[in-house]
Amino acid sequence: MGHESFTWVSYIPFLKTLPAHVSNAIIVSIILLIIVILGYKQVKKAGDQIIPDEKLTFRNIVELLVEGIHSFVIDTMGPRGPEFMLIIGTLALFILFNNMSGLVPGFLPATDNVNTTFACSLTVFVLTHFYGIREHGIKYLKHFIFISPGMPWFANVILSMLMCPIELISHIARPMSLGIRLFGNITGDHLVTAIFFGLVPLLIPVIFMFLGLFVAFVQTFVFSLLSMVYFAGAIAHEEH
Repeated sequence: MGHESFTWVSYIPFLKTLPAHVSNAIIVSIILLIIVILGYKQVKKAGDQIIPDEKLTFRNIVELLVEGIHSFVIDTMGPRGPEFMLIIGTLALFILFNNMSGLVPGFLPATDNVNTTFACSLTVFVLTHFYGIREHGIKYLKHFIFISPGMPWFANVILSMLMCPIELISHIARPMSLGIRLFGNITGDHLVTAIFFGLVPLLIPVIFMFLGLFVAFVQTFVFSLLSMVYFAGAIAHEEH
């Protein structure tokens, strides 16, 4: 397809043999790894220095990024938010950098491929139930049935038989909706930009590139927010 014509990774011996979305995901992961290593060195070098640098430095940018994600997680999930900082931060940065890489000519974002978006959504799906079982044990299965102490046992059985399939379908639909939403929005945005770039190569594509930057942040926000909602629901305790 014309969608996978020229990419810069075609000049890299090992990566050019891989599908475009895989090679781009590897490049983004390497970039993020370098940022993490350099950021760690900057923080370790600063030691106990609390006052940030006066000028805009690499350390300030990394701290601002991490603090922003940390505040977002805390505001959404509450006091237990930091427990999920690693997975939410990893997903958010991976998705954001991949989304933005599509704005660079010669790069195809990994999130422009349904395999990548479903890999991210399935990760959230599996971890949601992992955290739920770790938190509640076997009682976590009560999420899929309906039991009310004030109702007769046969009524609970009937309602459970009705509610269990509905709950299962709703949980199975989560990774599908997460993956398709991210894939559809990123793919559509980049296709529109490419079309206008081909028709009017001056000025007009710049407007759509700014729109693409907005979409990149919004889709990262939506994916991260829904993931945190699923995690919070899995570890929530019923109030009596």
